[in-house]
Amino acid sequence: MPAPSQPLRRLGFLTIGLFDPADPGQGHESTLRIIELGEQLGFDSAWVRHRHLQYGISSPVAVLAAATQRTSRIQLGTAVIPLGWENPLRLAEDLATVDLLSGGRLNPGISVGRPGQYDRIASALYPDTAEAEDFGYERVRRLLDFVRGKPATDFSGVEGIEVFSDRVQPIAPGLADRVWYGGGSLRSARWAGEQGLSLLTSNVLRAEESEDFAETQRSQIAAFRARHPEGARARVSQGLVVIPTDGASAQQRAKYQEYVRSRTARTAAPQGPARTMFAPDLIGTSAEIAEQLYAHAGFREVDEVVFALPFSFDHEDYVQILTDIATGLGPALGWQPAL
Repeated sequence: MPAPSQPLRRLGFLTIGLFDPADPGQGHESTLRIIELGEQLGFDSAWVRHRHLQYGISSPVAVLAAATQRTSRIQLGTAVIPLGWENPLRLAEDLATVDLLSGGRLNPGISVGRPGQYDRIASALYPDTAEAEDFGYERVRRLLDFVRGKPATDFSGVEGIEVFSDRVQPIAPGLADRVWYGGGSLRSARWAGEQGLSLLTSNVLRAEESEDFAETQRSQIAAFRARHPEGARARVSQGLVVIPTDGASAQQRAKYQEYVRSRTARTAAPQGPARTMFAPDLIGTSAEIAEQLYAHAGFREVDEVVFALPFSFDHEDYVQILTDIATGLGPALGWQPAL
């Protein structure tokens, strides 16, 4: 269990990539610049969220394709691609292509479930098959089969002047071993472990055995590793919202504190029929946040993290927060930049 004497091994960050609909290019450029900055600061990984029919990144694989050409070392991930919106065969092609462009740095994070707002978008997304679509784990199995090179058809060979493969092309060696599952329940954690996937656990979970967020997260991590072939060595990455203020201006600190205040009420108790729990955002100096993390039962089970950047801040705010994480919080957790 991580303690001040046991260093954090990998440090990453997650961004939603918001943009102004009147000028979406500027927002996407900001996201790419943030990823470039992350590499310069020595972060081990940069991850992008996935948002459909919103003013955030709707095509993270395309954004990360661009990022592959502007970085050379940092790992690039999606957290997460909701497979209910995707055709597994087509997604396998895109993921393999971007992984090859990156030199083997892609870490696809995926999840399953009925797409949000499905009743409103089903006729546009699946006009002929809306009621027949399966949004369960089988979608993950299909994706993994295609990524691993399982035949997608019984035909391969030459037809006219065209050469056909029976497998998804291109093949990206090692990509299947870098697939993560974003789970928020005991069932998902156990299933991901049984499949040999890595686990992304975030600041949103389902209250099941406890209404204490940290204890619930610890329990899910334990359930995942109990079912995983690698046991205690199975990779888990924790993602909380952290806002270090070491280098923040007085105006930024006031803005950050108001942001956290506006989100704190939802952390008091499980929300809605699904009993969704939200972790409190962590704000303060790097030393203060490190102390809170070492007291967090979920954090004590991991040696890698993907800290989430707040949704609605400005580019300059993200620069300050990332810089403070890399130069203050990370070292306070025993992490060393990959430079």
